[in-house]
Amino acid sequence: MKTALIALLGETRKGLLTTWTYRANAVVTIFTLGCTFIGIGFLMGGGDIDPEELASTFLGYLVWFYALMAISDVAWGLRGEIQTGTLEQMSMSSTPVGLLLLGRSLANFIVSTVQVLIIGEAMFSLLDIRIPMRWEGLPVLALTLAGIYGAGFIVAGATLVYKQFESFANLMQNGLLFLSGALLPVEEMPAWLATISRTLPSTQGIVVLRRVVLDGQSLAAVWRDGSLVWLIVHSAIYLAVGWLFFSVCEQIAKKQGSLGQY
Repeated sequence: MKTALIALLGETRKGLLTTWTYRANAVVTIFTLGCTFIGIGFLMGGGDIDPEELASTFLGYLVWFYALMAISDVAWGLRGEIQTGTLEQMSMSSTPVGLLLLGRSLANFIVSTVQVLIIGEAMFSLLDIRIPMRWEGLPVLALTLAGIYGAGFIVAGATLVYKQFESFANLMQNGLLFLSGALLPVEEMPAWLATISRTLPSTQGIVVLRRVVLDGQSLAAVWRDGSLVWLIVHSAIYLAVGWLFFSVCEQIAKKQGSLGQY
């Protein structure tokens, strides 16, 4: 247990150090995504910015940003380990690769949170967007991220087997932006599209977050109407399936002898 914890923290530290070493890339990412949201705001407003209407969109956009970072980190990060030949060394450790990947996900979460705070402060200042800071949103966000990182493990598992899997990762990232209710609420989508949207890992989290943070509903209220219950079940399924899928793909790659080959 102690060895696993040391390995987990070590992988987290490695991820943070890597990000700090290449911090210029993180700065460009913040600038790019900030400009992208401003562009989205002008498009949705027909050339005008309406801070009140953009608050809901910006909340969904921040959740999508977490998903973007989680999926891209495992897709490109794991492929980088394969290309440099360090993945086989990781697999030789007594600590499961999945647990090491969990440490990387923790580092990714920390870095993403810092970037979200910077982007949020910039948008608050530039566009005068106001999102209430309510503590009830924290557990809802945590549950949402559990499902998102579960989806990240699915991408990681597929990367172990197929190596070049970035196209699917990009497809998932774009789908989460346009189909998860991040920009357009699920309630305003056609019924068939809303049904598809609700199967995505971040959709229900965005729905509950908006009710709790923007509409001021309590956790008890969203529990009674079933939306919080569904979020718990939904995220638990994604997390369990993601972990299981990654474990199966890891075994397949080992049997094929292609775990560290690119």
